[in-house]
Amino acid sequence: MELQNTVKEALNALYHHPDDTVRKQADRWLQDFQHTLDAWQVADNLLHDASSNLETLIFCSQTLRTKVQRDFEELPSEAFGPLRVSLNTLLKKFHKGPPKVRTQISIAVAALAVYVPAEDWGDGGIVNWLRDDMNSNPEYIPGFLELLTVLPEEVYNYNIAARPERRRQFEKELISQMEVALSILTACLSINELKEQVLEAFASWLRLKHGIHGSVLASHPLVITALSSLNSEFLSEAAVNVISELIHYTSAGSASDVALQMPLIQIIVPQVMNLKAHLKDSSKDEEDVKAIARLFADMGDSYVELIATGSDESMLIVNALLEVASHPEYYIASMSFNFWHSLQVILTKSHCHMSGILIYHLVMKLPLKPRERGGRMLLFTRMSHLFPCFSPQVSFRVQYPQDYLNLSHEDRKEFKQTRYAVADILIDAASVLGGDATLQILYKKLVEAVSCCGNGEKNEWRPAEAALFCIQAISNYVSIVEAEVMPQVMSLLPKLPQQPQLLQTVCLTIGAYSKWLDSASNGLSMLASLIDILMSGMGTSEDSAAAAALAFKHICDDCRRKLCGYLDGLFHIYRRAVTGECSFKVSAEDSLHLVEALSMVVTELPPENAKRALEALCLPVVTPLQEAVSQGPEILNKKTARELTVHIDRFAYIFRYVKHPEAVADAIQRLWPIFKAIFDLRAWDMRTMESLCRACKYAVRTSGRFMGMTIGAMLEEIQGLYKQHHQPCFLYLSSEVIKIFGSDSSCATYLKNLIESLFLHTTRLLTNIQEFTARPDIADDCFLLASRCIRYCPQIFMPSEVFPSLVDCSMIGVTVQHREASNSILTFLSDIFDVTNSSKGEQYIPIRNSVVIPRGGSITRILIASLTGALPSSRFESVTYTLLALTRAYGALAVVWAKESVSLIPLTAVTEVERSRFLKALSDAASGFDINSLTLPIEEMSDVCRRNRTVQEIVQGALRPLELHLSPVSS
Repeated sequence: MELQNTVKEALNALYHHPDDTVRKQADRWLQDFQHTLDAWQVADNLLHDASSNLETLIFCSQTLRTKVQRDFEELPSEAFGPLRVSLNTLLKKFHKGPPKVRTQISIAVAALAVYVPAEDWGDGGIVNWLRDDMNSNPEYIPGFLELLTVLPEEVYNYNIAARPERRRQFEKELISQMEVALSILTACLSINELKEQVLEAFASWLRLKHGIHGSVLASHPLVITALSSLNSEFLSEAAVNVISELIHYTSAGSASDVALQMPLIQIIVPQVMNLKAHLKDSSKDEEDVKAIARLFADMGDSYVELIATGSDESMLIVNALLEVASHPEYYIASMSFNFWHSLQVILTKSHCHMSGILIYHLVMKLPLKPRERGGRMLLFTRMSHLFPCFSPQVSFRVQYPQDYLNLSHEDRKEFKQTRYAVADILIDAASVLGGDATLQILYKKLVEAVSCCGNGEKNEWRPAEAALFCIQAISNYVSIVEAEVMPQVMSLLPKLPQQPQLLQTVCLTIGAYSKWLDSASNGLSMLASLIDILMSGMGTSEDSAAAAALAFKHICDDCRRKLCGYLDGLFHIYRRAVTGECSFKVSAEDSLHLVEALSMVVTELPPENAKRALEALCLPVVTPLQEAVSQGPEILNKKTARELTVHIDRFAYIFRYVKHPEAVADAIQRLWPIFKAIFDLRAWDMRTMESLCRACKYAVRTSGRFMGMTIGAMLEEIQGLYKQHHQPCFLYLSSEVIKIFGSDSSCATYLKNLIESLFLHTTRLLTNIQEFTARPDIADDCFLLASRCIRYCPQIFMPSEVFPSLVDCSMIGVTVQHREASNSILTFLSDIFDVTNSSKGEQYIPIRNSVVIPRGGSITRILIASLTGALPSSRFESVTYTLLALTRAYGALAVVWAKESVSLIPLTAVTEVERSRFLKALSDAASGFDINSLTLPIEEMSDVCRRNRTVQEIVQGALRPLELHLSPVSS
C-alpha cells in the first residue's frame, strides 16, 4: 500500500510539479520502479482500484504491458492463470475506455499469448478462448475486438522477450486459428457501430499473409463489406486498410501463389478502378484522395510483374497511376514513384533479355519465332510509350517556387528532396525510352521555356531552370555521340540570364555532360564559352560557385587531353580560386575541386612537362605555409588549425591526383623541411596532424619506392612524435607505408623498428577497457595497422615480440562500444585466424598457434560474450565471422572451447536445446560447411541471450568478457 501511494505521488509530481528538477527525479524513479518485481503487483492493484485517476491508469497499464512483454519469465509458472484472469477482468473493466488503457491491456494479453503455448489456454489456443469469452459476455465485445486486432501484430513485435522457437510456434498457432478469428469478426459485422473496428481487426489478420485461399476470401463477407465500403459517400479508412492488405496478401509468395489468388485479384481490381474518377474530383476530401492514391500505388507495387505483361487490363492500372503521378499535391503524386522505378527495372531487364534472344538467333543464324519476336517487341514498345507522357507530368514539380527566397530552411530542404525524387523518376524514364529519346522530349520543354526569357514576365527564368535540371538529371543516359539535341542545348547555355539559381543549374549541366563534350567533334570550340560561364558562376554566389567548381573538375577530368594545350588559362583560374585574391566566391572546400581538376590535367602531360606543371600547381599552396613557418614557432603555434589545414588539404589532393610518381616524390622531398617543421611544432594539434598525415599518405601512395630517403625521415618523425603525443593519424599513416613497402626486404629493418615501437607504446596505453573507451581512435588505427601487417608483412610482424602483446590487447578491447574500434579489433583477430588463406600463410601456423592456442578458451568466451550482449546486436555479423574464422582454423578444439564457454551460462537463460543448436553450428563450421547456412542458430543464440535485460545481465555475469583468464567449469 505504501508503494502504491509512492507511485501516485511520483506521478503527481511528474505531471503537476512546477520544478523541472523534481519532475525529472520523479520520472527517473518511475522508470526504475518499472524494472522491479514489485511493479507487477502494484500496477495490477492500481488498475483494479476504482479511485485511480487517468494518469495512474495509463502509467500502470503501460507498466503491466511492459512487464508482460519483457519480464514474464520473472514470474513462476503457476502465475499464468491468475495473471490471465486479472488481465481479462481489466479488459472487461475498460471495454469502453479509456482507449489508451484498453489498448495497453490488450497488448499485454496478446504478449502473454506469445509466451504461453496454445494448449495452456485450453480448447485450441487464445482465439478459441477469446471466442468463448465473447459468446459468454457479449457486452464486452469492443474490448475483445481490440485484443483480436493486436493479437497478430504481436507476431512481429520484437519487444516481446520470447524465445525464437516459441515466436515461430505462436505464428503457426495464429495461422491455424485464422478461420476462427475471421468467423468471430464476421459475426461482429451485424453490430453496425463496430464495423470500422471489425475491418481494422481483419486488416491486422491479413498481415499474417497466410491461412486462407484467395478463392475463399473472394466471397468472404468481410471482403465484400470492405469493398462495398469503398463506394460509400465517406470513404472508410478501415476499409482502405483492408483492401490494401488484401492487395499485399494476393501478391505474397511465388508467381504460382499469385495465380492461386487470381479470383481475389479479379474482384479487387475492378472495385479499386471504379475510384479513379475521384482522383480529379475537386469536391473530394484530400484525405480520401490520398487513400485512393494509396490503393492504386499498392496495386502498382504488388502487381508490377502482371502489369509489365502489357495486357489491356494492366494498362488501365498504369493510366490510373499516371493520374496519381500528375496530382498537384506532391505527397500524393510521390506514392506512385516506387511503381515507376519497379516497372522500369522489369522493362529494361525484359528488353535486355529480348535483345539477347535476337543477338543469339542472329549469331546462330536461327529463325526467331514471329510470336516470340513480335510479343516481346510489342510488350516493350507498348509499355515504353507511357514514359513520354509521364516525363512532362512530373517535371513541373522541380520548378522553383516564386517565393523560394522567403522559404524556411525546412521548406527549402523539402523542395530539394522533391527535385531529387523527380530526377530519379526521369532516370527511370530514360532507362526505358533511352536517354537520347528522353532528351528530345525534355529539350522541347527547354525551348518553350527559353522563349519566355526576356519577354518581361516576372520570374521567367524558373521554367528554363526546371527544364535544364531535368536534362541534367538524365545525363548518364544520353549517348556521348548524340549529335542532334546536345549541340543545341550547349549553344543555348551562354544565352540564358545569369540569375543565381539558373546559373547554378547551368554549371551543373555543363559538368554533367563533360563526357559528351570530350566526344563531340566541336567540343573544343565549345569549351571556351562554357568555361567562361563557369567563371561567372564562381563569382556570382556561393551556390553557383560550388556548382561551377564541381563542373570545372568534371570538365578537366573528362576533357583533360583537349585541355593540355590550355594550361596557362586553367592555371589563371586555379590561382584566382586558391589564393582568394579576386571576386570568386569559391569556398575552401570547393576549391579542392579545382586542385583536383588541374592535377588531372597535369597527369596527362609528359614527364618532363609534368614536373614543371606540378611546381606551378604547388606554388600558390606552399607560399602561405612557408610564410607561416618562417614567422617562427611562437606565431605558428598561435595559428588556428584551419589556417594551416586549408593549404595542407590541397597538397593531399595534388599528391592524390597527379599520377607522376617521380615528380610527386621530388615535390615531397622539396616540401619535407616545411612539413617537418609543422610536424615538430604542431604535433599536439590533432586536426593539423590528421591533415598532414593525409597529405603524406597520398604522397606515399603515388610515389611508392621513388620516395627514397624521404620515407625514412618521415617514419623516424612519426615514430618519435607518437610516443609524446599519441596522435592516431600517425598509426594511420604507418598503415599506408606498410601497404606500399611491407614486402620490400630492403625496408625490413625500418619497418620492424617502426611497428615494434608503435605497437609497444600502444599496448602500454590500452591496458583496460576504460582506456579503449577513452581512446577509440587509437584502438581503431592500431588494429587497422596490425591487420595491414598481417596482410603485407607477416614475415616481420608475426615473429616479433609485439604480436602476443597485441593479441592480449585485442582481448581486452574487443568489447569496446565504439563501432569502428570494435570492428578493427574483430578484423585483426579474424585475419590472424585466416592467415592460411594467403599464398604463404602456412609457414606462420606454428607462430599463430603458439599465441592463440593458450588463449583460445578466453578468446572464444569473449567472442561468445560479444555475440550475446557485450556488443550491440548491430555487430552480429562481424562477431559471427570472427567466431567462425576461429572455428575453421582450430576445428574440434574450437568447439571444445565454445562448449566450455557456453556451459558457464545457466540453463535458466539458455536451454540445453539452444546450446546444442549453437554448438552444432560451430561443429558444422569446423567440418567445412558453408558458413552462410550456419548463421540462423548462432543468431538465435544471440537473440535468446538478449531477450531482456535480466537475462542479458545473467549471461554477461557468467561469461565475464572483461576477465582475460577465467577457468571454465563444466556443468
